[in-house]
Amino acid sequence: MDNKLIDTIVIVGGGTSGWMTAAALAKVLRGKYKIQVVESDEIGTVGVGEATIPMIRRFNQVLEIDEDEFLRETQGTFKLGIEFVNWGRPGERYMHGFGVFGQDLWTVGFDQYWQRMHQAGKALDLEAYSINRMAARANKFMRAQPDLGNSPLADIVHAFHFDASLYARYLRRYSEALGVQRIEGRIVDVLLRGSNGHVDSLQLDDGRRVAGELFVDCSGFRGLLIEQTLQTGYEDWTHWLPCDRAVAVPCESVSELLPYTRSTAHQAGWQWRIPLQNRIGNGHVFCSAYISEDEATAVLMANLDGAPLAEPRTLRFATGMRRQAWNRNVVAVGLAGGFMEPLESTSIHLVQTAIARLLAFFPDRSFNPLDIDEYNRQSRFEFERIRDFIILHYHLNQREDAPFWQHCREMEIPATLQQKIDLYRAHGRIVREGSELFAEVGWLQVMHGQGLRAQGHHPLASLITEPEVAEYLDNVSGVIGKCLQVMPGHAEYVARHCAAPAARR
Repeated sequence: MDNKLIDTIVIVGGGTSGWMTAAALAKVLRGKYKIQVVESDEIGTVGVGEATIPMIRRFNQVLEIDEDEFLRETQGTFKLGIEFVNWGRPGERYMHGFGVFGQDLWTVGFDQYWQRMHQAGKALDLEAYSINRMAARANKFMRAQPDLGNSPLADIVHAFHFDASLYARYLRRYSEALGVQRIEGRIVDVLLRGSNGHVDSLQLDDGRRVAGELFVDCSGFRGLLIEQTLQTGYEDWTHWLPCDRAVAVPCESVSELLPYTRSTAHQAGWQWRIPLQNRIGNGHVFCSAYISEDEATAVLMANLDGAPLAEPRTLRFATGMRRQAWNRNVVAVGLAGGFMEPLESTSIHLVQTAIARLLAFFPDRSFNPLDIDEYNRQSRFEFERIRDFIILHYHLNQREDAPFWQHCREMEIPATLQQKIDLYRAHGRIVREGSELFAEVGWLQVMHGQGLRAQGHHPLASLITEPEVAEYLDNVSGVIGKCLQVMPGHAEYVARHCAAPAARR
């Protein structure tokens, strides 16, 4: 059987996706396979994926990376959630915080007891029952304290903001220390095997050839192998997610170091704000059918916290996914496999899960089509459910001030999303299907935060008296308030545990 094992894995492209792939494969496969990364210094990377969701911590743990060291090396900060400004109506704001709300009481989840009291006008805003959201509002942070048992301090869930280019550089050093070979060179041709159409080797501009059995395409939007060579096809979702441009620029940090990402809706798109130790990352995602590139750039530059640190640069994209993430002996990872706008910070997570799936369905030389089909089915399910969650933000707006938002509100949406909305509206029920990324608590925060109201609640939430439920909710919010008093400020915590070297700031 050993003669069926592949020998060489070739990763096309570096950047965040390429070096995440190399690092994970090198760590898990323990030197049993030759791993090569082909990249060219002449070709830049997108490098805007600086905000993450909590699952990135699992990736770093698998690599046995020290969290404080990683943050120092990447100018990183902590993230408790995402604040959404102007997404319901202008002037409104809410936060999608990580982690849980309250604690379980009896027969149904916390949210149903809260729904019962909120609908009666006897509950605080949803935010008051989340340690993550309340800490974010107070600009406080500490890592979870699991030894505290039922305390909300044990429930803190965090992710990171970091410089994606520094993260790639950090993982390159990590990968090379584990034996990954980096090959500098520009690919000028891709050679296929006549017998089965698989990729055989890469032709570099200096005449060298790089051969392998398994190729991982991390070449970004262009999809050098998966699309330009294998012509896999792309499923375009811009009829649901019409933004097709982003202009990005870093600026100076002139305000407090916030432990959350901010997304601010503008007339024809939205602006991200990602706080790092040495700067703030900013970008304006917009729809070119409703605003020009020059106008979008002007909106971004007028809404920076501090002086810009570079010239703004524009990215063009079409939200969607490859029709097959795995085609023949090529697996597309990162932007080569599809693009989901960074509204919920899923870009790096999609790299992480693609790598995990590749390991779960790791091939031998036969490249069994049943394994490939299942990989592609799982990839599609993940992409489509994240797509629905992002569409939800656009569709639930109540803005009357701009044609773009009217279009998003009135457009037809996927049936899978409409079902979730209808189910929630009836009794506040949210069903998480299979392994979809966003849990019930995430859907709850966006739906309620943008004005969708449940018309009822779970009948079993009425099995205890209203005074008992009120006491329960008061206890949850009161304990969270006490916990905030002992939490340090976010900037103080970063300075104490993971401050980047001054020379690099």
